[in-house]
Amino acid sequence: MGANLTETPESLAPAEVLTAVVPSDGIPWWKKPHLLRLNLIILSLVLYSSANGYDGSLMNGLEALDQWKNFMDHPAGAWLGWINAIYWLGCGVGYPTASWIANRYGRKPGVYIGYIFLILGSALQAGAPNDKAFLLARLFLGFASALFGNAVPLLINEIAYPTHRGILNSLFMSGWYVGGTVAAWVVFASRTYPSEWSWRLPSVLQALVPLLALPGFIFAPESPRWLVSVDREEEARAILIKYHAAGDASSALVNYQFQEILHTIRAEKEASSNGSYAEMVKTPGNRRRLMISISLGIFAQWAGNGVISYYLSLILTSVGVTKVRDQTLISACLQMWDLVFAALGAFLIDRLGRRPLFMASAVIMFLSYVLVTALSGSFAMTGDTATGGAVIPFLFIFFAGYCVALTPFLTSYPCEIWPYRLRSRGLTVTWVSTIVGMFFNTFVNPIALEAIAWRYYIVFIVVLMIFGVTAYFFYPETKGYSLEQIAVIFDGPDALAGSRADHKLPLNICDDSKSGSSTVHTELA
Repeated sequence: MGANLTETPESLAPAEVLTAVVPSDGIPWWKKPHLLRLNLIILSLVLYSSANGYDGSLMNGLEALDQWKNFMDHPAGAWLGWINAIYWLGCGVGYPTASWIANRYGRKPGVYIGYIFLILGSALQAGAPNDKAFLLARLFLGFASALFGNAVPLLINEIAYPTHRGILNSLFMSGWYVGGTVAAWVVFASRTYPSEWSWRLPSVLQALVPLLALPGFIFAPESPRWLVSVDREEEARAILIKYHAAGDASSALVNYQFQEILHTIRAEKEASSNGSYAEMVKTPGNRRRLMISISLGIFAQWAGNGVISYYLSLILTSVGVTKVRDQTLISACLQMWDLVFAALGAFLIDRLGRRPLFMASAVIMFLSYVLVTALSGSFAMTGDTATGGAVIPFLFIFFAGYCVALTPFLTSYPCEIWPYRLRSRGLTVTWVSTIVGMFFNTFVNPIALEAIAWRYYIVFIVVLMIFGVTAYFFYPETKGYSLEQIAVIFDGPDALAGSRADHKLPLNICDDSKSGSSTVHTELA
């Protein structure tokens, strides 16, 4: 016997509504062809974050190669900082551009433009006749990376199956370490080449991993939310039916999702919201979102990882690890280590929640960085080889803490907390904050390391303390909410209930005790 229950939206918590409409037939998603196809597409999109990871790992490796140092006239200090920082200058120009393209033309067109700059930058860097061409190539590569890094997380968020969104969204930044791992091992393999191909070969392969993602991207659908925003509602509904319900047009999940998206975006339009950057400071909820977006971007680069990511060879040299083989091998192993913990963080996001991972990350990074600083200072005073070597495992522990939260949340958290009209701009704010932090970091770090060595690490210990306090008091939990439902956390219950009430959206929940599943029918009044 089945029981028919009628609920109003106000009588159910947002997370409960979402749980109620998701089919519970006991069949794993990987045995459902439509979900398997969608998730394979999204997993290929994860590779787009590899561009940034490849660059950081590549530059770490090149700094250990005599052939590259000779070509660039042995860069150090401000010159070395500028070589690294110009990549992020390209990103800084690219992210606002990418946001505009994503809002006006859809989530996909900007990525195709990114490929043009990726190929151009890789070819120019590999064939650079002088240091100026090398710098120009890095500028192009940074611009390409920005076009990928803005549009693709938005697309993942907006096409993912509701109960898979948290994990898949957080996996995006794991691709950073796929690129980093490939770069590190390529440099390790080519380090013995006597010619300049020891660094030119890794440079040309910078386009490899994003190219591997292209087939999946071609098959990816456009964002249903963007389609609704430009009044292409039937196309949006057709995508939800195909990818979330295996072609079942009567699916309760699709009906609920479509109407929730439709009502939310209509309400934003009726409120005369144009989604400008100025709107980010108009309400208390948006100001809190803005503070989170900016602070998260800064912490992602000022947690101490910036020093290690781009200047690992300098750090290892400072603690007595000077052989090229040892430095490139440690770099390669560290990238694989980071990939494991970034993926682990993504898989734990819906089990533990966002806040526990943020706090665990802050504690692990703080303790390990204190020990790295103490050991580095002791080695500088004593020259003891064992003390210097002891720094290495704590570098790995630090990155385990970093990757389990800051890596997956850098793009996933801003994409979650901002409403549709501001989502691409919110992500852009986070990326620009990251770039400002990274640009300053990569330019200043070699100067500071050269001037005060290990004492510079104390700055990041203080930053890590501030990160822990900020996350504890200001970063809310978003576990269990859909993209539209998260508005209640920042804007209050009326942000969701008011929209539903205005559109008279009843929920008729039919509980079939025989099949063990719940079906929710929603309809426009």
